[in-house]
Amino acid sequence: MVRVPLTDEERERGERLGQALRAARAGRSMVDVATEAGISVETLRKIETGRIPTPAFFTVAAIADAVGLSLEELRAAVAPAASPPLSQAS
Repeated sequence: MVRVPLTDEERERGERLGQALRAARAGRSMVDVATEAGISVETLRKIETGRIPTPAFFTVAAIADAVGLSLEELRAAVAPAASPPLSQAS
């Protein structure tokens, strides 16, 4: 299977995702959050640094839950400034 290269926009979105999750983690250690989310510390580190710009949905949901961030809050933090709300997107 050949994987299509990510666009600059997709990579930037991955970086915003990592920044939002890292900020929500606040003072908690990566070990604590990764354990609560059921993922490895290395996976969390790669997501937070943007090295995994398109992580699986359930991985993102588990991390968001572990740091107390709703998916809507996370979506808003990751969306570009000009992005319309989900209810208005087609």
